[in-house]
Formats: sequence, C-alpha cells, structure tokens
Amino acid sequence: MTILGIESSCDETAVALVRGSGDTVRETRSLVASQAATHAKTAGVVPEVAAREHVGAIIPLLDALLGAWKTPPKLDAIAVTGGPGLFSSLMVGVETAKALAFAWDVPLVRVNHIEGHVYSPSIGVQTPLRFPAVALIVSGGHTELIAMRGHGQYRLMGRTRDDAAGEAFDKTAHLLGLGYPGGPAIAESALAGDPAAFDLPRPMMKEKNLDFSFAGLKTAVLYAVKDVRFDIKVSKNDMAASVQAAIVEVLVEKTVRAVRACKAKTVLLGGGVAANDALRGALAGRIADEFPFTDVRIPKKSHTTDNAVMIAAAGYHHARRKRFVRPERIAADPNWELV
Repeated sequence: MTILGIESSCDETAVALVRGSGDTVRETRSLVASQAATHAKTAGVVPEVAAREHVGAIIPLLDALLGAWKTPPKLDAIAVTGGPGLFSSLMVGVETAKALAFAWDVPLVRVNHIEGHVYSPSIGVQTPLRFPAVALIVSGGHTELIAMRGHGQYRLMGRTRDDAAGEAFDKTAHLLGLGYPGGPAIAESALAGDPAAFDLPRPMMKEKNLDFSFAGLKTAVLYAVKDVRFDIKVSKNDMAASVQAAIVEVLVEKTVRAVRACKAKTVLLGGGVAANDALRGALAGRIADEFPFTDVRIPKKSHTTDNAVMIAAAGYHHARRKRFVRPERIAADPNWELV
C-alpha cells in the first residue's frame, strides 16, 4: 500500500509518501517546511502566524513531493493529522486532505498526532512489533506513557499533570539565553556542563503512579538563575546539564516502571525530545540492563520532530484494517486524546 501523509499540527508543514507491507512501513520521500526561524523571533509559536505559513507552504510541498515522479504514484489512502494541536494549523492540513480525497477519489484516514509519534521508531524496521509494548512520548506539549496491546489498541499509563518535559527544556533555555528551540540548545550547552553542579528536584520520582510533573523543576531553575550568586556566564552550561540530567532521570525511571508493570516486550520512544542523545542513551542502556529480552526502538532524529512520515505510517496501519473516514466527517480537533 502507498500512503500520502499530511501533517500541520503546529509549526511544521510536512508531506510524505510511505509504502507498507505486512507490519513494515518504509519511507519513500518526505518534505518538511519548518517555521522555526519565524517563531524564534517570539521565542514561541504564534498560532495565527503558523496557520498563515501553512497555507503558503502546503501546496508547493505537495507539488514538489508528487512532482518527483513523471507519473504520480497510485495512492491507497491519504492520512492526515486530525489533532491534537493548534486548531488553525490543523485546519490547513485537514481541509487540504479532504479536497484531495474528493478530487482523487482516494480513501481518507484521520490520524492522532500522538499515534504518529508512537509509530515513528518503527519506520523502516522489518521485524514485527512485539506486544505488549510501552511508548514514551515526549515533546513540547506532551509527556505520556502509553501501553499497546496491539496495533491501534492503547491504554494511558501516565501523563504530565502540568508542563511537558519539552516545555521545561524550552523555558530553561529561555532563562539561560540559549535560544529557540530550547531542547537542542540545552543539549548542546549540557555537553560542556557538570550534571551534578545543581541539586535540582526529580518531580514525582517517589510517587507510585506513572505520572509526570515538570512545573516545579521549572520553578527551581527560575529561582536558581535569579539568585544573586548565579553567574550566567560561568554557570549556564552546568545548569543546562543539571536540568537535562533531572528530566532524563525521571523519564527513564518512570518508563522502566511501566515496562515492569505490563511486562512489555517492546519499548518505543517518540516525540521531539526523543532527539536528545542523553535520553536516547540512558533509556536504551537501562532497558538493556534490566530487561535484556525487551526490544528498544528509537526513531531516526528526522522522525522525532513533527513530520508526515510518522502520520503516513500510523495511517497505513489504519488503512490495512479499512478504518477509513468519509471526508465530510473529518474535522480538526485540537484536544483529541489518543486514549
């Protein structure tokens, strides 16, 4: 099956083609128009600006994607992100997908953005996904632990009660003057820092549940940076390393508990924060040490940020089960929860 994916949930306009057979999905071609430079001016995404950028980018991207073939490939389905995300941004992708589905008489699949991240580490992997599985999804807006009993069968095990891990990275980077987006900036600065330099809290580590909380960590960093003894020129790398260490430790520990609770055979990592090398290494190492027969799937870094490959991959697993939706019944839902 050949699936066209369309993603526009926040500030990345993305289109992609994938081919699926059995449990294997392979990327054929992917294009992304990033708005990072635009939103760097405001140190955050402005919804109205993001939507306007999507409108200008999506048709040229589709032309470039499909124009790579003298004869466009026959599509078995179009998969589009229906939520969660920014309503005005989602609308651009959803309405484009609906128009194409009508014009080309192609079935349409509505994909949850989080589900895309769940499937992102399995793109190109030929080995079938072993269940039960645990997915750790970490981004600027989401931090969730999701159990999978099978394709499309999800159970929420834990989520952030306030701020997401990516939000903590972004706010810390802003406080330290490291720029936007904050995650990559913190990771780079941390390379030159001491992760034990600051004694920062590990929120909810002692709680028996699998929820997260990063608001308190943000507050601790704020107070530390505003302390008259804090020299930002001398200490910013140490603070970046200390924040990264605190976030990674919490994420890995909670994931290990989730794996133990559901006897997972596979651990999946997804979301923008999945590009963080410290997290990737710590999670893979801890799982290998404690659960040697459990697979760990970590996505390519190009599949960690918002992209249409993961949307098409998730859409493929819906399409192979004929889970199509009539175009007139598809709407953007900024608050759509996977489970």
